[in-house]
Amino acid sequence: MSATIRRAIAGLGVVALATTAVACASPSASSPSASTAPSSSAPAAPVNLTVVGLLPGATPEAQKNLANQVKLFEEANPNITVTTKEYEWKATTFAADLAGGTLPDVFEIPFTDAKTLIANGQISDMNDMLGEFPFGGAFNPNVLQYGQGPDGHAYAIPAKSVYGIGLHYNRELFTKAGLDPNKPPTTWDEVRSYAKQIADKTKAAGYVQMTQSNTGGWQLTVATYARGGQMETIGADGKATATLDNAATKAALQFLKDVRWTDNAAGSNFNLDWGTINQAFAAGQIGMYTSGQDVYTSLVQANAIKPDIYGLAMIPLEGANSGILGGGTMAAVKSGASDDVRRAAAKWISHWYLSRYTSEKAALAFNQQAFDDKQPVGTPELPMFSDANLEQYRAWIKPLINVPLDHMTAFTSQIGSAKILNEPPVATQDVYAALDPVVQAVFTDKNADIDALLAAANKTAQRAIDKAQR
Repeated sequence: MSATIRRAIAGLGVVALATTAVACASPSASSPSASTAPSSSAPAAPVNLTVVGLLPGATPEAQKNLANQVKLFEEANPNITVTTKEYEWKATTFAADLAGGTLPDVFEIPFTDAKTLIANGQISDMNDMLGEFPFGGAFNPNVLQYGQGPDGHAYAIPAKSVYGIGLHYNRELFTKAGLDPNKPPTTWDEVRSYAKQIADKTKAAGYVQMTQSNTGGWQLTVATYARGGQMETIGADGKATATLDNAATKAALQFLKDVRWTDNAAGSNFNLDWGTINQAFAAGQIGMYTSGQDVYTSLVQANAIKPDIYGLAMIPLEGANSGILGGGTMAAVKSGASDDVRRAAAKWISHWYLSRYTSEKAALAFNQQAFDDKQPVGTPELPMFSDANLEQYRAWIKPLINVPLDHMTAFTSQIGSAKILNEPPVATQDVYAALDPVVQAVFTDKNADIDALLAAANKTAQRAIDKAQR
């Protein structure tokens, strides 16, 4: 796996990796205390720090782990009191939450949102706090740059591993449908054929995609990239132009239309976002869907999925320019935060998200309780600092890895040869929002006019892009 990761991350130098709601799944189940001892840079006065906790509905074991890590952190930092808040990032509510002041001091954002929040002065400059992070803040520069402002300062801090989108499939449904769970589909024609067979044999939805809260547009972009298309092009003047009505997007929508209306293989629930599609998949109601490679952790923590049913494969790639959409999550601090709050926030981000990469002791401490509580350890990821660091980390935790990696080899053995692509760089969430109704229409209207729907969505997206580029 490490060799494939090295090849995958090499591509990050020329593309920007980003994420959406899916990347904001629950934080890892535990975090070490070994590398969070008090230092001379401790807050000068007591700080009450509110931070992102777990997703709503997280398992008691995950909640126990989080509470324990808060306790360990507070013991190591006696003048910082941490209060966690359940949190799920959604494009449809984030702006209102931020404007209304209801977000915690430390919150999570997609890579794509960081630049806009920096430009709007909505998050704090954390550059003078980089020394609080592992390796003096020496993040993979191709990851850190998406949290940097025009002044070169770091505002948002990489918090969760960079990932690529994969095809998640239910091995149990494959078996019931007469399919080999060790041979997932490798072409979109096979995905369609498998979906129909699953639906015919098991009555579950063979294949379905997210449709709302901007996730419909996000996953349609995934399908477009997999077929060699783009949602935006950048001209010689550096300006972006919407290209939602490209041939690859039309093909992706026709695929969904065929699965839904010709094959009757998409089920009956077409109001799915990241959280609800995970829930349905874990409950055995969906045979296949696309999402980030790291979603297995949330499927266990929030949806109690049975490991035996889980499978992960590559998204089929077709065409010379095809690739996999990549993503990740950053941690940010509220604008106007005091020096003491920013310092406390830096210590918490380092403790909760990053300290596992610093030493064998910290890596084992990060994962031991999760392992003891049967929480996921060892879900595939890409380097946060360097490929060598990730290799070393995985070697440290090898005795504790408990995720079904043998069910993920169709992804991990091939990700290194795939091109990792950035999300649409300008007005990303607006582009996704414009596409949500298109995906919904294809699933709910047998006579949906794909060309007309995309033409209208393209105009909407272009207006948002033009506004963002003023």
